[in-house]
Amino acid sequence: MAVSERHGAMRVISTAAISALLETGCVNSPSVNLLGAYFPDWLFCIVAGVVLTVVIHQILARLPDSRRFGPSAVIYPTLVMLLALVTWLIFFQQSA
Repeated sequence: MAVSERHGAMRVISTAAISALLETGCVNSPSVNLLGAYFPDWLFCIVAGVVLTVVIHQILARLPDSRRFGPSAVIYPTLVMLLALVTWLIFFQQSA
């Protein structure tokens, strides 16, 4: 077996081993049973993030200096992500 063939075989074996190790993280899918149907946790977190962002937007819209918070196209998606991640940490974090 030539050196280049051995190198190619090692690359294939390494790739297969790494992908097998990475796929073990997909074994336990976090989901919530809601009326007999299973929904992923992230779906509830995103919905909570959007709802909380709308509530915060309504509160900020009543303030006289609401334009001081920067561009809305950056602030509100970032706020949705932050609130969704905080919701996941509070309600859906599972201990090992």
